[in-house]
Amino acid sequence: MANRISTLISAFGVLAGTMLLLLAVREYRAGASVLWVGLGALILTSAVATLVRDVPHSRQNASA
Repeated sequence: MANRISTLISAFGVLAGTMLLLLAVREYRAGASVLWVGLGALILTSAVATLVRDVPHSRQNASA
């Protein structure tokens, strides 16, 4: 059960990272620094990596 909750939290992290990246791109188009886009991409990449790490653990415990 704890692994499923961890996977769910990771999925919300990917959603939040995507929203942050979209906001950063919008702000960049409005004249903000390109560093915001880089930071948004880094956070999204980290969130996706965490989700990829959590999914196999969730599936492994669901079948056991």
